[in-house]
Amino acid sequence: MKKTVGDVVGAFKSLSTNEYIQQVKSNNWPRFNKRLWQRNYYEHIIRNEDSHLIISQYIQSNPVKWQEDKYYACFKRRCH
Repeated sequence: MKKTVGDVVGAFKSLSTNEYIQQVKSNNWPRFNKRLWQRNYYEHIIRNEDSHLIISQYIQSNPVKWQEDKYYACFKRRCH
């Protein structure tokens, strides 16, 4: 049976969530009481070089911007 992108994303979310739960229990990782993953995912087909450049720049800059994100800042302070 062929796997879809959705199948792969779902499996990754499941495996990583289970690993996170184990680390919370066994290694005192901080508990996060909200959802770890958004319900869906957003895919984009790269059709040309310009699209590839824009998406690549987004992927590279997104982790850098994460600390500026209001939800991440709240997570660090353990807001609820």
